[in-house]
Amino acid sequence: MIRGFIYMGAASIALLTMPARAELSLCNRTSYRMEAAIGLEKRANVATRGWFRLDPGQCRQVVDGVLDVDMVYLHARAPPVYGTAPLPQNGQADFCIRDGNFDIADARGCPTSQQAHFSPAKPSDSPKGPVVNLAEESDYDDVQARLAGIQRLLVIAGYDAYPIDGVQGAKTQAAVTKFLNDRKLSADAVASPDFFDALIAAALKPEGIGFSWCNDTKYAVMASLGTVEMGAIVTRGWYRIEAGQCLRPDLRNDPHRLYSYAEAVDGNGRTVKRDDVPLAWGGTVALCTRDGRFELADHKDCAGRGLNSAGFAVIDLAGQPSTTVRFKEP
Repeated sequence: MIRGFIYMGAASIALLTMPARAELSLCNRTSYRMEAAIGLEKRANVATRGWFRLDPGQCRQVVDGVLDVDMVYLHARAPPVYGTAPLPQNGQADFCIRDGNFDIADARGCPTSQQAHFSPAKPSDSPKGPVVNLAEESDYDDVQARLAGIQRLLVIAGYDAYPIDGVQGAKTQAAVTKFLNDRKLSADAVASPDFFDALIAAALKPEGIGFSWCNDTKYAVMASLGTVEMGAIVTRGWYRIEAGQCLRPDLRNDPHRLYSYAEAVDGNGRTVKRDDVPLAWGGTVALCTRDGRFELADHKDCAGRGLNSAGFAVIDLAGQPSTTVRFKEP
């Protein structure tokens, strides 16, 4: 079995080596929406077809009838919403592709600028015929891949759905529920064929609804949020916002006022300082925080109780359909 990996959570093509005997299908077991093109080699000729869109966890038949070829090749790409391409594009065969749907009979007869790298992919056998799986290091099954794909796009859209692991938990469910409520979608929308379209639309505009933090710095930022509950300010933290990303924290009871404090951290989790001054974003309301995860409702004598004190900024949400706090470097 030939298999290449890009680490750090990215995806690779799983190239499986069992004989094919009928219609060919592609299955996407990654946490990314994919667009795939296939190359079919018969004797000296190679024909290419594409694009076949595959949501996470989806299988799709790409060849009708008996698969009568000498070799199958595959090229796959992910939409720009994910940032860096999650699949290696280092295949050894270069064949023609086009924008939009295409079926090219002579896939070697075009300029180099119109070619893409394809990798050989000998399909595996399955009850439904030969199949080529797109897979990543996490080795998801179809159900896990779909859930991980939902988690990944929620995170990009600014919802707190970490970790991206394909496991249904309370945190993921809360993020899904908030997404559905924000966009006035019913609960059964999660199972609909166009749910990933809604997620990608949100990921392309992560500031669309409600309150969000957006990190415009080159550092990771750790943020804390204060809300008024039963007459007291409750602070919670820490929320991690990666460089270049937004995060929409889950707000309870639809508050009209929030309190926000955040600080940049380096790769070792230490506060970034400029001339011995922390790179931080806040205001004049002194509230308690703590190293590590916390939830605090008493903000008297923070230092005397072994806590930290930080200046929080007041965020007025009244009458605002969307509010975004952006962290920028001075």
